[in-house]
Order: sequence, then structure tokens, then C-alpha cells
Amino acid sequence: MSACEVSSPLAASPGLPKSAEGDPVFGEPWQAQAFAMTVHLHERGLFSWSEWAETLSGELHKPERAEDGSDYFDGWVAALTTLLAVKGLADPETVLALQESWKRAAEATPHGSPIVLDNDPLR
Repeated sequence: MSACEVSSPLAASPGLPKSAEGDPVFGEPWQAQAFAMTVHLHERGLFSWSEWAETLSGELHKPERAEDGSDYFDGWVAALTTLLAVKGLADPETVLALQESWKRAAEATPHGSPIVLDNDPLR
């Protein structure tokens, strides 16, 4: 796992995995990227801390979420997608299509090579 230094209030997001020192930790690079993207959008004023906390909390308390929190960052991405849609910044279907395209690109990319969308066989 890796840690991240950040002074954003988003570092106090409900349930955010933290190290013994209290720093956010990420099990996969995409989790750190989702966190950084959310911090960036918040700092640009696209949504407030209270909007974020409410949306993330609602997502994390859905009955289908893993009790052990193992899908925390899936909930994080879902909350971000919801906020982007509510704010009229991104269409949920477009976000989902892009997620699927990245997944296909990752599956089609040879081990050790960078994953790029051009590797998506359906693109």
C-alpha cells in the first residue's frame, strides 16, 4: 500500500483507509488516482465538502456494499460519478462506457506495457 500527503478536507472522508500515522493509503494505483481527482475537483470548487461527505456516506451505506469495507474505493468512484452527474459535468452512461473501455484496454495490454485506451479492442 502507498500513502499520500494531502491537506484537503477530503482526507477526512468517512471510512477512508489510513495508515497508523493517519495518512490516506491505497491498495491500487487507481484508488490514489480517484482520490487525487476528487481532491482536485473539490479544490476547484466543483462541489463542497458537505456535498462530498453526504454523497460518499450515502454510497457507502448502501446495503450491497461489502461489510468489511473492501469495496470502499468502488463506493468512492460511484460517489464521484454521482456528483459529476448531479452537477451536470458528466453523463453517468459516458462514465460507465469509459470505465468499461479502460477495463478492456487493461485486459488486452501485454504484461509490463502501459495501459492506454488505444489498447481497447472495441475502440
